[in-house]
Amino acid sequence: MRWPAASEPGERALSEPEADQCGGGGSARSCTIDRFFVDTNVLVYAFDPSHTAKHDRARAVLKVLGDLKNGVVSAQVLMEFFVVLTRKLSPAVPRGVAERYVEDFVRSWEVVPLDGAVTLEALRGAGAHGFSPWDAQIWAAARLNRVGAVLSEDFSDGLFADGVRFINPFSPAFQVDSLG
Repeated sequence: MRWPAASEPGERALSEPEADQCGGGGSARSCTIDRFFVDTNVLVYAFDPSHTAKHDRARAVLKVLGDLKNGVVSAQVLMEFFVVLTRKLSPAVPRGVAERYVEDFVRSWEVVPLDGAVTLEALRGAGAHGFSPWDAQIWAAARLNRVGAVLSEDFSDGLFADGVRFINPFSPAFQVDSLG
C-alpha cells in the first residue's frame, strides 16, 4: 500500500529508522506499507456476526491478510480477543473454540511479543501522542517490529505517529484491495 502525498499540517521528514522502514526515504505521507498490524476490534468483528457490515469487512480484511501472509498481531491482541469472545460476546464463544481460534492465529500469523522495550516505548508514546496505555502498547509493538500500519477503529483514521500509520478498515473510504 502506498500513501498518497497529501498535504497534512505538521508533516515532517522521516527519521532515519522511519525512512528505512519506508523503503529508504520519503516523507511521512509517502510510505510503502508491506505488513499490517491488526488490533483486537478487527479480530472480534470477524467473529461477531451481530454487526453485519463490520463483520463482513473484518472477515474480508483477515482473509486478504491471511492469504498474503502480511498480517501481524501481538500477544496482547490475542489475549484481548480471547477475553472478548469468551466473556463479552452474547452468546459467548465456548472457551475451547476460542482457544482454537487463538491457536490458528499463532500458527498462521506473525505474533509479536510484549517485552520491556515495547513497554518503555508504549510509555513514551502515551506521553508523546496521548494514547491510552493499552493503545500505546499496540502502537509500540507495531513501531518496534517495523510494521508500517495499524488496522483499528480505535485511533484517528490516517494518523501518522513516529513511523506508524493508523487505518480504520471500517471507514467507507477504506478499500480491502489496498492491503495487497
